[in-house]
Formats: sequence, structure tokens, C-alpha cells
Amino acid sequence: MAGTTPQHTDAEGVDGGVGLTALLVAASRAMETHRHDSLAQDAYAEHFVRAAPACTHWPVRIEEVPDGDDNPLWGRFARYFGLRTRVLDDFVLRSAGAGARQVVLLGAGLDTRAFRLDLPSDCVVFEVDRAGVLAFKEQVLTGLSAAPEVKRVPVPVDLREDWAGALGTVGFDPAAPSVWLAEGLLFYLPGPAETYLVDTVDRLTAAGSALAFEAKLEKDLLAYRDSPIYTATRRLTGIDLLRLFDKGPRPDSAGALTARGWSTSMHTPFEFTRRHGRGPLPEPNDALEGNRWVFAHKLAP
Repeated sequence: MAGTTPQHTDAEGVDGGVGLTALLVAASRAMETHRHDSLAQDAYAEHFVRAAPACTHWPVRIEEVPDGDDNPLWGRFARYFGLRTRVLDDFVLRSAGAGARQVVLLGAGLDTRAFRLDLPSDCVVFEVDRAGVLAFKEQVLTGLSAAPEVKRVPVPVDLREDWAGALGTVGFDPAAPSVWLAEGLLFYLPGPAETYLVDTVDRLTAAGSALAFEAKLEKDLLAYRDSPIYTATRRLTGIDLLRLFDKGPRPDSAGALTARGWSTSMHTPFEFTRRHGRGPLPEPNDALEGNRWVFAHKLAP
């Protein structure tokens, strides 16, 4: 990916930068797990939060938040992450049910799908992320004596580097159907890096494969700088998401996939809130307004 690699300004592990957002999502999954009306269960999530010095004081249950669901971060935003977890869980399970036996998690973070989803026994889950993030994850899971339900292959590589080559060296088979997730990833990457990633997924996938990713449609991210979600996240965790998001123009990745023979659909998160009866709904000055979840399937030529 010559010419597209920026300076690595984010922390190598989960202690800062983009790595810290993995803990934010883990805390949200922990809160979702403990809800009486939970959409997704992740028994490991709160252990990641408690193991990282940067966030030992974060809540892992909604009852620990003084204003509860009225809190923009631990109420509304955390429910967003819980809903996203459920929707992508369902996507992976449907894809495996349709024949995919390779799951590739791009920017895997603290994802535990290999441990908690009822996948076919012959599935392989490839977790692609930076070495520091995967090392922290391994340490926590080893301490819990956690055992994956299927074969799990960590792939320690930065997604701005030759991650395709790294996948090939650990047994990924481009000729076999696969399901790919880029969950909460692309808007941290420069536009050319996103294009490279989507082009590479297309090149490495056989017919019958599937891809899900999250996109942002805002032309001006800073227009939402005072959105309650962003201001609460900065105030309560010190994470400035708008500083971490890449500010450059975004490519039309869904359109590029459609042009290459993929079947694609784009949805607002609010559609799934209505479907499941739980999750965020639109509100004024809404940082979630431009978020889209894209689902793509590679058709036979």
C-alpha cells in the first residue's frame, strides 16, 4: 500500500489512541450483557475493561451510571454498540449457515466472537489487528482460561501494512467462501487505505463470500462536534473520537463493490432499533445520523 501509510500516531496497545476505543466498545458490550433486555451476550467484555488501567473506573452495568439510559455515552451510545454487536453477530451466523467457513475480523480489537458464537466446528476465525492489541487480549483471555469454540488465528499486523500477505501465511484460503467484518474501523483509516482494504477483500474472496462494514456519510464530521455523544465521550473517558477519525474524503466503497458484481445494501442503525425494539432512535444534533451499516455478498461471475 505504498504511498498511503500515514505516521503511526496512535498507541500500539489499548492504552490510548484508536486502541482505547476497543475498550470503549468492550465496556458497552459488558453493559449490554448485564441488561435484562440484552441483545448480545459477552461474558469476557468486562474483564477487558477491568484489566486496563486507563478504564478501571468505567461502568460495566447501566445501574452504575447515575443518570442511567439518559447518559449520552453509557446510555445511548453504549446501546448503539450493543445493537451493532447483535446485528453483526447475526450476519456472521447467517453467512456461516450459508457455507462460509472462514471469518476474518479486520481491526478485531477485543472481539470475542470465536469464543461466544455457535459457529460450525470447522470454522476458522482470523483476528487481524496490531500486535499490542492482540497481546493485551490474549493476556486477559489466558487469565480467564477461556477456550474458543472454533479454531482462532490471531494475525498481528497493522491494517495500513501488508495484512493480506500476513493472512496468507497463517492459512487463509482465498478460494473458500469467507465472511469479513470491518466493525467500527473504516472511518479511522485514510480514504486510500479504505480503498485498498476493500479492493483487497474483493481480490481475496470467492463467490459466496460476504462483507459487513460501517461507514459515515457526513461531509463535515466537525458539524457534530457538539453532539452529546461526542462531548460525553470526551468528558467521561478522555477519548476524542473526532480527533481520531480521518478527516479526508471518504470513498464510495459500497458503490465500488456493486460495480464489481457484489450485491450490497446500506442501512441506518435506526432500522435495526425498530426491528429489535431496543437501541438508539434519531435525535437532534445526532452524531449517529450519518452512520450506515453496509452488507455485501459476492455473487458468482
